[in-house]
Amino acid sequence: MDSKGDTPCIFVIFGATGDLSRRKLFPALYSLFLDDLLPPRFAVVAVGRRALSRADFEALLRRSIREFSSRGPSREPSQRPSRQPPDPDSGSDTTAPDTIAPDTATWARFVQLFHYHRAALDDPAGGYDGLRDLLERLCAEGEGGPDRSGLQPPGVQPHEAPSARDNAINGAIIFYLAVPTDLFYPIVQGLQRQGLHVQGDGRGPRRVVFEKPFGRDLASARDLNRKVRQVFDEEQVFRIDHYLGKEMIQNIAVIRFANAFLEPVWNAGYIDHVQITSAETDGVGDRGDYYDSVGALRDMVQNHMCQLLTMVAMEPPSSLETERVRDEKVKVLRSLRRLFSDDVRRWVVRGQYGPGTADGKEVPGYRSEPEVDPGSKTETFVAMKVHIDNFRWAGVPFYIRTGKRLPVRSTEVIVEFKMLPEVLYFKEYRSLQPNILVIKVQPEEGVFLQFNAKRPGQENFIIPVRMDFCQNCAVGFNSPEAYERLLLEVMRGDRTLFTRWDEVEEAWKFVQPVLEEWASAPEDPGFPNYAAGEWGPEDAETLLGRDGRAWYDGRTRCELWRRPAALVAASVSASVPAPTTATALATAPDGTGETRAAGLQSQDRLWH
Repeated sequence: MDSKGDTPCIFVIFGATGDLSRRKLFPALYSLFLDDLLPPRFAVVAVGRRALSRADFEALLRRSIREFSSRGPSREPSQRPSRQPPDPDSGSDTTAPDTIAPDTATWARFVQLFHYHRAALDDPAGGYDGLRDLLERLCAEGEGGPDRSGLQPPGVQPHEAPSARDNAINGAIIFYLAVPTDLFYPIVQGLQRQGLHVQGDGRGPRRVVFEKPFGRDLASARDLNRKVRQVFDEEQVFRIDHYLGKEMIQNIAVIRFANAFLEPVWNAGYIDHVQITSAETDGVGDRGDYYDSVGALRDMVQNHMCQLLTMVAMEPPSSLETERVRDEKVKVLRSLRRLFSDDVRRWVVRGQYGPGTADGKEVPGYRSEPEVDPGSKTETFVAMKVHIDNFRWAGVPFYIRTGKRLPVRSTEVIVEFKMLPEVLYFKEYRSLQPNILVIKVQPEEGVFLQFNAKRPGQENFIIPVRMDFCQNCAVGFNSPEAYERLLLEVMRGDRTLFTRWDEVEEAWKFVQPVLEEWASAPEDPGFPNYAAGEWGPEDAETLLGRDGRAWYDGRTRCELWRRPAALVAASVSASVPAPTTATALATAPDGTGETRAAGLQSQDRLWH
């Protein structure tokens, strides 16, 4: 399918009343609708176990968009935030107004794309008859809403009796499983019983999308994959990892492979180590029951963090074709040094947050969260040291860290380059800082490069400076949400941003020894071992301290991006005796730099 594919498409969402649908899927579909990126003949079948009237479902949909979409249901397309940065010289603010008339024609057209269907998802034998009937009716009657040409096959008019060929449900049908893992196979069985999985021979494509985690461990993932493959071919299966839809995750490959000054030094000869951090300030919220059965290792490391690692470490693919890119990612996972019991105890740290302060407010500990076992041993924090045993990365440690209730919401990749030999400036100025490349994934999206330069003035005083790029800091700029991109790619049938089975399997192979070691460990993990608002347990600092390194504190984004130009100039002039250039802002001494100045003499790696 091209960018606005003409193939009729029905998008079936299982778990339509759940948290994922309300927070992510419905807002993503609304944005695609506003951008006119949905197929002209398109409908959504929202499947849930609750009894909802049409009015009830429309109210749920409206609340979802109003609460979780940055482009709310009350905004006409001409008034939505721009996808492009504004003209800095225009003096205009392109931000959309908060509200207009609540019942717009645009919203009415969007709502008419939806059809709610109640079904017993855990009953493969009898819970899917009505779904088959509804899909047949949509194809025969062409219910795609006004301004759409309908979903009927060519030559079939609305309300015309469908033929046997029509009953095959022409056009693409996408089944999105936004449900707990234990419902994956019952839904697949239900689709199989109704023949909804069959494609070809006059039928359009059939695709099934699975949310993570795909399984609970290596054995369950293999069992689930075996059962799914009995019904769907691998080319029909889309295992979603929303991190791969984020703008800067995709930009990692471009930064690496489209810049001649980076790829030659992207190896063990020049890179000292790599830190990958995904920090959340939130607790588990209303997901306590789910999270307590999963934990940070399954919820984040096995999928998101492993995917980030592969994007940073993979070899250049032979082409940008889907399977060539995925082949290189799998090679990284296969090259991960396997962890044995002693390695897990030494190089893997787990933590669980206790009571503390977040955003200036007192918050409860994990064990006091709703639907969490008061004696839970589930980890909310994981840090680990990882090695990739291939020629490019031999000897370079990768430090991975993820957790909840940390001080800053930030996902970023920090590449620290090796120090030069102690000659010239590195001999005279022993306090020089290493070169650092930071790829910021969220909430800010961008890149900065830290390097050493002479501070303007009569004295030779060398300071670290930065060159910054932030693509979502301009007023009115709105990067597509990850789910917008991923849903569009599913409709197009492009699997590049989705994980292949061997990727999932290799990632489970890597974390399986950790799961087994923690399950068999007789001692109590000593939870909670960090307070909400802290950077995890002390053992996480020791993890790097043993190597003579330290974590960067997650505050690497430049706060000057968000200030008016006058304040930027005032801030810089106050912190630096002489003016800096337009492209490089001095990072020191500032409010934090002065407190760390003494540490520079001992090569303090916490400087930013």
